[in-house]
Amino acid sequence: MSEPARKKATYEDVLNAPDHRIAEVIDGELYTLPRPGPRHATAASGITIDVGAFGRRKRNDDSRMGWRILAEPELHLAEQIVVPDVAGWRRERMPDLPREAFFTLPPDWICEVISPRTARMDRTSKKRIYAKHGIEWLWLVDPVVRTLEVLQIAGQFWQEVQLFSGDERIGPMPFEGLEIDLSLWWDGASDDVLEE
Repeated sequence: MSEPARKKATYEDVLNAPDHRIAEVIDGELYTLPRPGPRHATAASGITIDVGAFGRRKRNDDSRMGWRILAEPELHLAEQIVVPDVAGWRRERMPDLPREAFFTLPPDWICEVISPRTARMDRTSKKRIYAKHGIEWLWLVDPVVRTLEVLQIAGQFWQEVQLFSGDERIGPMPFEGLEIDLSLWWDGASDDVLEE
Protein backbone atom coordinates (compact mmCIF):
# COMPACT_ATOMS: atom_id res chain seq x y z
CA MET A 1 0.00 0.00 0.00
CA SER A 2 1.43 3.37 -0.99
CA GLU A 3 1.63 6.39 1.28
CA PRO A 4 -0.71 9.29 0.55
CA ALA A 5 0.99 12.17 -1.23
CA ARG A 6 2.13 14.88 1.15
CA LYS A 7 0.78 18.36 0.61
CA LYS A 8 3.44 20.76 -0.64
CA ALA A 9 4.25 23.65 1.66
CA THR A 10 3.22 27.09 0.44
CA TYR A 11 3.74 30.74 1.28
CA GLU A 12 0.76 30.44 3.63
CA ASP A 13 2.83 27.99 5.70
CA VAL A 14 5.66 30.56 5.85
CA LEU A 15 3.23 33.24 7.02
CA ASN A 16 1.85 30.91 9.71
CA ALA A 17 5.27 29.95 11.05
CA PRO A 18 6.18 31.28 14.51
CA ASP A 19 7.58 34.82 14.37
CA HIS A 20 10.75 33.86 16.23
CA ARG A 21 11.77 31.35 13.53
CA ILE A 22 13.06 31.77 9.98
CA ALA A 23 10.73 29.90 7.61
CA GLU A 24 11.68 28.62 4.15
CA VAL A 25 10.05 26.33 1.58
CA ILE A 26 12.60 24.17 -0.18
CA ASP A 27 11.48 21.50 -2.64
CA GLY A 28 7.96 21.60 -1.24
CA GLU A 29 9.02 21.15 2.40
CA LEU A 30 8.63 23.78 5.12
CA TYR A 31 11.78 24.34 7.17
CA THR A 32 11.87 26.56 10.23
CA LEU A 33 15.07 27.50 11.98
CA PRO A 34 15.78 29.44 15.16
CA ARG A 35 17.44 32.83 14.99
CA PRO A 36 21.22 32.56 14.45
CA GLY A 37 23.63 32.04 17.33
CA PRO A 38 26.36 34.53 18.33
CA ARG A 39 29.09 33.37 15.88
CA HIS A 40 26.68 33.31 12.98
CA ALA A 41 25.17 36.70 13.90
CA THR A 42 28.61 38.30 14.34
CA ALA A 43 29.79 37.11 10.91
CA ALA A 44 26.52 38.03 9.15
CA SER A 45 26.52 41.49 10.76
CA GLY A 46 30.14 42.09 9.74
CA ILE A 47 29.41 41.04 6.17
CA THR A 48 26.34 43.28 6.00
CA ILE A 49 28.32 46.25 7.36
CA ASP A 50 31.36 45.73 5.09
CA VAL A 51 29.54 44.92 1.86
CA GLY A 52 26.57 47.20 2.60
CA ALA A 53 28.75 50.29 3.00
CA PHE A 54 30.60 49.42 -0.20
CA GLY A 55 27.32 48.86 -2.05
CA ARG A 56 26.02 52.31 -1.14
CA ARG A 57 28.90 54.05 -2.92
CA LYS A 58 27.89 55.65 -6.18
CA ARG A 59 30.30 55.90 -9.04
CA ASN A 60 30.28 59.38 -10.60
CA ASP A 61 27.15 60.19 -8.54
CA ASP A 62 25.13 57.85 -10.75
CA SER A 63 22.36 56.33 -8.62
CA ARG A 64 22.03 53.42 -11.05
CA MET A 65 25.50 52.19 -10.15
CA GLY A 66 26.50 50.23 -7.10
CA TRP A 67 24.57 47.59 -5.21
CA ARG A 68 21.54 47.10 -2.97
CA ILE A 69 22.71 44.94 -0.07
CA LEU A 70 20.04 43.52 2.24
CA ALA A 71 20.17 41.32 5.33
CA GLU A 72 17.90 38.26 5.35
CA PRO A 73 15.70 39.11 2.34
CA GLU A 74 12.90 36.67 1.62
CA LEU A 75 13.33 35.39 -1.94
CA HIS A 76 10.53 33.77 -3.94
CA LEU A 77 12.30 31.85 -6.68
CA ALA A 78 9.48 30.01 -8.46
CA GLU A 79 8.12 27.60 -5.80
CA GLN A 80 11.20 27.93 -3.61
CA ILE A 81 11.11 30.41 -0.72
CA VAL A 82 14.55 31.01 0.75
CA VAL A 83 16.08 33.49 3.18
CA PRO A 84 19.82 33.93 2.63
CA ASP A 85 21.83 35.68 5.33
CA VAL A 86 22.76 38.56 3.01
CA ALA A 87 22.01 39.25 -0.66
CA GLY A 88 22.80 41.94 -3.19
CA TRP A 89 21.37 43.24 -6.42
CA ARG A 90 23.17 45.49 -8.84
CA ARG A 91 21.22 48.76 -8.83
CA GLU A 92 20.87 48.76 -12.61
CA ARG A 93 18.91 45.47 -12.28
CA MET A 94 16.84 46.62 -9.30
CA PRO A 95 16.67 50.42 -9.25
CA ASP A 96 13.53 50.39 -7.08
CA LEU A 97 12.50 48.15 -4.21
CA PRO A 98 9.38 45.99 -4.63
CA ARG A 99 6.21 46.84 -2.70
CA GLU A 100 5.81 43.28 -1.43
CA ALA A 101 7.62 41.95 1.65
CA PHE A 102 9.59 39.58 -0.58
CA PHE A 103 11.69 39.61 -3.74
CA THR A 104 10.99 37.69 -6.96
CA LEU A 105 13.97 39.10 -8.85
CA PRO A 106 16.93 36.81 -8.13
CA PRO A 107 19.90 38.63 -6.58
CA ASP A 108 23.27 38.92 -8.30
CA TRP A 109 25.10 37.85 -5.12
CA ILE A 110 24.16 35.77 -2.09
CA CYS A 111 26.03 35.09 1.13
CA GLU A 112 25.19 32.14 3.37
CA VAL A 113 26.81 31.92 6.79
CA ILE A 114 27.28 28.24 7.51
CA SER A 115 26.40 26.76 10.89
CA PRO A 116 26.29 23.12 11.99
CA ARG A 117 22.49 23.19 11.69
CA THR A 118 22.36 24.79 8.21
CA ALA A 119 25.51 23.45 6.53
CA ARG A 120 23.90 20.56 4.66
CA MET A 121 21.05 22.66 3.26
CA ASP A 122 23.29 25.64 2.44
CA ARG A 123 25.81 23.43 0.61
CA THR A 124 23.28 21.28 -1.29
CA SER A 125 19.65 22.34 -1.77
CA LYS A 126 20.16 26.08 -1.58
CA LYS A 127 23.28 26.01 -3.79
CA ARG A 128 21.28 24.08 -6.40
CA ILE A 129 18.36 26.54 -6.19
CA TYR A 130 20.68 29.53 -6.53
CA ALA A 131 22.40 28.01 -9.58
CA LYS A 132 19.07 27.15 -11.22
CA HIS A 133 17.89 30.76 -10.86
CA GLY A 134 21.04 32.24 -12.38
CA ILE A 135 22.50 33.88 -9.31
CA GLU A 136 26.04 34.72 -10.40
CA TRP A 137 27.92 34.87 -7.09
CA LEU A 138 27.69 32.86 -3.87
CA TRP A 139 29.72 33.32 -0.72
CA LEU A 140 29.85 30.54 1.85
CA VAL A 141 31.19 31.84 5.15
CA ASP A 142 32.06 29.41 7.94
CA PRO A 143 32.68 31.26 11.22
CA VAL A 144 33.72 28.06 13.02
CA VAL A 145 36.67 27.31 10.73
CA ARG A 146 36.92 31.00 9.71
CA THR A 147 36.73 30.69 5.94
CA LEU A 148 35.14 32.50 3.02
CA GLU A 149 34.56 30.53 -0.18
CA VAL A 150 33.77 32.74 -3.19
CA LEU A 151 31.88 30.82 -5.88
CA GLN A 152 30.87 31.97 -9.36
CA ILE A 153 28.31 30.27 -11.55
CA ALA A 154 29.73 28.60 -14.65
CA GLY A 155 26.81 27.29 -16.71
CA GLN A 156 24.78 25.36 -14.14
CA PHE A 157 27.66 24.62 -11.81
CA TRP A 158 29.53 26.54 -9.15
CA GLN A 159 33.24 27.18 -9.54
CA GLU A 160 35.37 28.25 -6.59
CA VAL A 161 37.26 31.37 -7.65
CA GLN A 162 38.65 32.55 -4.30
CA LEU A 163 39.22 31.04 -0.86
CA PHE A 164 40.18 33.09 2.19
CA SER A 165 40.77 32.08 5.80
CA GLY A 166 41.77 33.28 9.22
CA ASP A 167 42.52 36.94 9.75
CA GLU A 168 43.47 37.88 6.18
CA ARG A 169 42.83 41.27 4.65
CA ILE A 170 40.96 40.49 1.46
CA GLY A 171 39.38 41.92 -1.69
CA PRO A 172 36.65 39.41 -2.55
CA MET A 173 34.80 39.21 -5.86
CA PRO A 174 32.42 40.53 -7.14
CA PHE A 175 33.05 43.73 -5.17
CA GLU A 176 36.09 45.16 -6.91
CA GLY A 177 37.79 47.68 -4.64
CA LEU A 178 36.28 46.33 -1.41
CA GLU A 179 38.81 45.73 1.37
CA ILE A 180 37.81 43.54 4.29
CA ASP A 181 39.57 42.58 7.51
CA LEU A 182 38.27 39.04 8.04
CA SER A 183 39.24 39.09 11.72
CA LEU A 184 36.30 41.42 12.36
CA TRP A 185 33.85 38.75 11.16
CA TRP A 186 35.01 36.34 13.88
CA ASP A 187 35.55 39.00 16.56
CA GLY A 188 35.14 37.64 20.08
CA ALA A 189 34.28 34.08 19.04
CA SER A 190 36.36 31.67 21.10
CA ASP A 191 37.45 28.41 19.53
CA ASP A 192 35.86 26.23 22.21
CA VAL A 193 32.28 27.49 21.73
CA LEU A 194 29.84 25.35 19.80
CA GLU A 195 26.48 26.73 18.73
CA GLU A 196 23.48 26.07 16.56
